[in-house]
Amino acid sequence: MEYCSRPFRSVLYVPGSNQRALEKSKSLSADGFILDLEDAVAPDRKREARDSVADALRYGGFENRTAMVRINGHESPWYDADLDRICGAEPEAILLPKVNSGSDVRRLEDDLGRRECEAFIWAMMETPLGILNASGIASSSSRLAGFVLGTNDLAKDLGSRSLPDRSPLAASLGIALLAAKSQSLICIDGVYNAFRDSDGFARECEQGRDYGFDGKSLIHPAQIEAANLAFAPSAEELELARKQVAAYEQAERDGRGVAVLDGRIVENLHVESAKRIIAKAASIARLR
Repeated sequence: MEYCSRPFRSVLYVPGSNQRALEKSKSLSADGFILDLEDAVAPDRKREARDSVADALRYGGFENRTAMVRINGHESPWYDADLDRICGAEPEAILLPKVNSGSDVRRLEDDLGRRECEAFIWAMMETPLGILNASGIASSSSRLAGFVLGTNDLAKDLGSRSLPDRSPLAASLGIALLAAKSQSLICIDGVYNAFRDSDGFARECEQGRDYGFDGKSLIHPAQIEAANLAFAPSAEELELARKQVAAYEQAERDGRGVAVLDGRIVENLHVESAKRIIAKAASIARLR
């Protein structure tokens, strides 16, 4: 399956220093995994985590599911060692934390090139400066595959309150989404911290889906099923999409410039959206 055509409904953070969690992740139904060397790993366990993540990548088992490695940032003392160890395991993707500008992405691209590492690049969007520079970041590299929103760090830097509707973050979420979609990048929503609050999590997934996010980053396996459901096309959406495509194609065959379905005009823009829904459903089916 081509990389960017995969589903990214659920992307689970996995601590790189937890070998049991790394192994278990390969049997989970998440669409993707962030094998974390940064926030989830204490300074005295960074080397151990590098080795564990490199082994997990080398031994495989993620199949068509995305496994990206979140390294420590440029400014950290672990950046070069992370790249040296992880690039040797031929990672599919590298997630760079605290991206503030396109130059951060280009520096990583250069550093990967020197190591002959062909990994895709993902950017953590989690600082006010990064959000303000989102458009430049999105267009900074042909190797950039997507954004992951770091809403906890962003809220901390903004000094914003945590509200159920996330209204204090609405502008930042929208800017990141606009920038990502302008370059056809994948955009993953931030985490929901109260992993035992299933109702609240479901509501936030629905909000993220309605905004236009491709999926949600997760902190616990218990959140996978709800995210997969929320970010997948519903049976009703899929049926409507198929009918729209069929109606439009029939109108073209009949030489009519306009298609009508259930009293509503179906234009080319509706067909493009419908085809994306059908393609997403097909990519999800291929993961099963």
